[in-house]
Amino acid sequence: MADATHNYHDTGYKELFSYPEFVQQLIEGFAPAQIAGLMDFSTLKNHNGNYITPLFEEKIEDVVWSVEVTWQGLTQRVFLYILLEFQSSVDRTMPIRLMHYVACFYSELLKQKVITPGQGLPPVFPVVLYNGSKPWTAPLDVYEMVQPEPPGFLQVYQPHLRYYLVDEGRYTDEQLGLVLSPLSGVFSVENAGESWEALQQAVDRIVAIIKADPDKERIDRIITRWLKRHLHRLGTKLNLDQLESLVEDKDMLAENLENLVKKERLEGRLEGRQEGRQEGEQLRAEQAARNLITHTEMEDAMIAEIAGLPVADVIRLREEGKH
Repeated sequence: MADATHNYHDTGYKELFSYPEFVQQLIEGFAPAQIAGLMDFSTLKNHNGNYITPLFEEKIEDVVWSVEVTWQGLTQRVFLYILLEFQSSVDRTMPIRLMHYVACFYSELLKQKVITPGQGLPPVFPVVLYNGSKPWTAPLDVYEMVQPEPPGFLQVYQPHLRYYLVDEGRYTDEQLGLVLSPLSGVFSVENAGESWEALQQAVDRIVAIIKADPDKERIDRIITRWLKRHLHRLGTKLNLDQLESLVEDKDMLAENLENLVKKERLEGRLEGRQEGRQEGEQLRAEQAARNLITHTEMEDAMIAEIAGLPVADVIRLREEGKH
């Protein structure tokens, strides 16, 4: 059973993915483009709690959606099974777990008469979202766990189930900077870890993304609730009761984070970590700006806000790119 802190964190993500726009951002921003391109996200339907039964003995965090996919003139519904895997260590039994979850899911569809055996089974796209600090090393297909590889005549009889992995930690700041969605901002905050300076930069970026969102008030409320949970999980000694809007209360949060940085310095916790950080952060910010200049048509002021640079630097980088 996961501890209280683990559950607190997972619950924050489960809420995020109870909103269709965040499911769409996950698939469009981090799944293969050919898959996202087939999906009609206006048809997203939430199935949380309807079909998934308690599996194994541990508490799992998962969400289930369905979406219409059109392929070769045929429209059908695909189920998105998203497992939120936030354990500190990599679970190498994940392929077996996923095979079990999907089998139980199909059993529930049949049990509830959503489908009949004669109709066949609907496609499932299993996604594992992982945010651990260690790289994901578990096999991506249960077949890879069959060792040694069986002879040819037995291979056809072995189980196959592949899942798609979204490993937050493997995305660089530059890569996340190309995905202009609130979810990519969430990943940036996660990747900042317990470095309060990096966290402040990530918060600045996510605020800029929220401001550019056509439904910014709704997104602001959702992200603010998530961020409060995240900061609580990190064990910050901040009074977050007054934090109702990340956009409106940005300065208040920035001041609190700045105080945490000063406190770290006084305690000597940042010794040995400051050398070269400012130069490295400047280089990362400039690279993020170059990527936005090259791949988007955003105005210089918006690029500057997202990258955390003065507008003059963005103008300079744009001119350099012309030569």
